[in-house]
Amino acid sequence: MEIIYPIFTLVILTLAVGFSLGSSRLMSVKKGHVDKRYYKLMSGYEAPEYVLKLGRNFTNLLEIPVLFYVLGLLIIALNINSSFINGLAWGFVALRIVHSFIHITYNNTKHRFYPYLFSAIILLAMWVELIIIVNQKI
Repeated sequence: MEIIYPIFTLVILTLAVGFSLGSSRLMSVKKGHVDKRYYKLMSGYEAPEYVLKLGRNFTNLLEIPVLFYVLGLLIIALNINSSFINGLAWGFVALRIVHSFIHITYNNTKHRFYPYLFSAIILLAMWVELIIIVNQKI
């Protein structure tokens, strides 16, 4: 059940980015960087770059990581304890943290592509390992 710790860490990252996004939206209106009507339908006006970066990163944290959460739930439900998968899980989370940091700071697309790519490869390896373990139990 060790998988719960990297899952929790990714949840904390997602919530931190989400709360930062909400705060940045409020500040953008308060500072006059965007008309508040923009947030009603997310159109008609242009949001500042700092809000867009946080929004896009938050969306990223709700895409591929969903497959990580599903994998974690399966591991828990099937009562699988694999130090290999747990190590990969921490690697996945660490790369997602690096990806988020790059995305919401200096946002170099080449730099953020590599943590994204390697985290996806790690996630695939975790799924393959899960399938191998399940097949061995049958």
